[in-house]
Amino acid sequence: MEIRQINYFIKAAEMLHFTEAAAACFVTQSTLSQQIKQLEEELGMLLFDRIGKHVHLTEAGGVFLNHARQIMLDVKKSKQAIFELNNLVIGDLKIGVTSAFSSVLLPALAPFSAKYPGIKIVVEYGTAAELEHKLKQSELDVLLAFHEQSDSDDTSLEMEHLFSSRIMMVVSKHHPLAGLKKISLANLARIELCLPSKGFSSRDLLDELFRKANLSPLIKIELNNIHSLLSLVDNGSWATILNEKALITWDNLVAIPISGKEYYKQAFILWQKGGYRKKSATLFVDELIKTLLI
Repeated sequence: MEIRQINYFIKAAEMLHFTEAAAACFVTQSTLSQQIKQLEEELGMLLFDRIGKHVHLTEAGGVFLNHARQIMLDVKKSKQAIFELNNLVIGDLKIGVTSAFSSVLLPALAPFSAKYPGIKIVVEYGTAAELEHKLKQSELDVLLAFHEQSDSDDTSLEMEHLFSSRIMMVVSKHHPLAGLKKISLANLARIELCLPSKGFSSRDLLDELFRKANLSPLIKIELNNIHSLLSLVDNGSWATILNEKALITWDNLVAIPISGKEYYKQAFILWQKGGYRKKSATLFVDELIKTLLI
């Protein structure tokens, strides 16, 4: 069994067309067909049903596809590990970040880039679910996110707790309520709010808090981008509710505690369980932790 045979099989399984798969692999159709046939002979089972020009995965093909993808993923990881032995501080670093984590991430980028100029940083934003999927597919090297540990019982991920951040009401320093020492949940429900869209971990928590208190908040605007949300609050008379750490780079905003029980969001570093951790990723996490301690 050869790596190229596995690669040909995966491409043919994804496209279900030998001619198109061969073109995508830059080989002739006869070469691809021959290599897949050799693979089937070695496995002792047909991987494809061939009906004219059309092909379909057999049951054995469907089972083997999952293993084939894992094999290619492991090969990719092993190549990356060897590459980093020779190039410890160069290459790409792909960081997944949920939107609410942006203010925490940004202060670490400049000092890290200055310290390791050979590393190209690629930051990708998305929901925790979207980014976790990409992390498991090795499309990301590390993921930074606010959510509860119970949100992910996926055994293919490792979660390292980074810090806790209290949920607060957030307004501009010029807002009429900026001088409050605290505010009750009931009074919050009477204020016109702009909030993160449903699906954000902080929004899910808020909806649950209001529901348990039998309150219906005055939600006037929903945004799926935390930077835009904070810009709106910064420039107007709006109020929002977010974790306190989201305000790190926003000097014109103030956070007002919610009276009663204190509510916190948990920040985690997520890794692919058992996967190779890029040296650049561990170095970046170290830099991030340094900025949090300043």
